[in-house]
Amino acid sequence: MGVGEVVPETAGVSVELLATVDLGGEIDGMEGRQLRMRMVTIAPGGVFGPLHDHAGRPGTVYILSGTITDHRDGVATEYGPGAGWPEDRNTSHWLENRGAVPAVEISVDIVAAPTL
Repeated sequence: MGVGEVVPETAGVSVELLATVDLGGEIDGMEGRQLRMRMVTIAPGGVFGPLHDHAGRPGTVYILSGTITDHRDGVATEYGPGAGWPEDRNTSHWLENRGAVPAVEISVDIVAAPTL
């Protein structure tokens, strides 16, 4: 993030949970973690923020339609359909849709399983 850059709050974003897998029953040492797949839609002018990291929450993103601008380390990179990126412990970013049509991504990550 650039010095003095203001990161907007989340707006114009909808998230649909598509699937989860309890990793504790699948891989030794992964108790309390789950693999999660979501479809995220960012409306034109929408922002998926605020600035957030992926420490302890690695994942990958794949763009289905539209264009998403990924802001990290002071650099804005645009990704369109068929492209994506990894999100690892060093990722600190926020996303926006600068386009005129909704942008849709599939996000797959490993997260703490919700407690009941």
